[in-house]
Amino acid sequence: MTASIGAQTNNPDDRPRYSVKKTVAVTPKVREAAPATTESETAATATTSAVKLPSALALKTQFHDQMIAALEAHVGASYHWNTTGPNTFDCSGLVWRAFQDIGINFQRGPARSYWATFEAPAKGDEFKFGNMVFFSGLRHVGIVVDEKGFYHSARHGGVMYSPFNDYWLSRIDGFRRVPLTGLQTTPAEKRLVKPTAIVPIADDLIPR
Repeated sequence: MTASIGAQTNNPDDRPRYSVKKTVAVTPKVREAAPATTESETAATATTSAVKLPSALALKTQFHDQMIAALEAHVGASYHWNTTGPNTFDCSGLVWRAFQDIGINFQRGPARSYWATFEAPAKGDEFKFGNMVFFSGLRHVGIVVDEKGFYHSARHGGVMYSPFNDYWLSRIDGFRRVPLTGLQTTPAEKRLVKPTAIVPIADDLIPR
């Protein structure tokens, strides 16, 4: 490719004149082609793009399924004060064990210690699955399923599901929400967790 260039100068009488045109060769720039992407690189990129953190819905579903399985695995166990299973539980011991079974760890203690440790759920979320529900002056605690019922370890009957009937609704102190930090996919039966020692405190003493 060529281009003509003309130089302009002035005569002594200030009248413009043009010099002889010179032809200069101009080499056009060629855009370098991007390196070809191999099939394996394309697949790797697609795979990387597809890997995302679990969505809130996926986490919620995972928590629900694992917690229900953990609680159901203990249904029928007897009540015994200050125990955390595997065959007997008090109310706070069952709550602690159920969360431990799915990989969520916190300090083992009486019901009132859980009340002091965790935050209240948002207004309207009190009966959300997995919340702790407290009764009778923080002396009893269970795990909410929904507005219809909850799991707990009762002095009379052991580990069971109970409906939120008039008896229980009239005794509710409030609710606490447990963060899902540490939720795992490892089957509960493969995780053995030893409770930390606690100072015995009268817990779960209401008649049922």
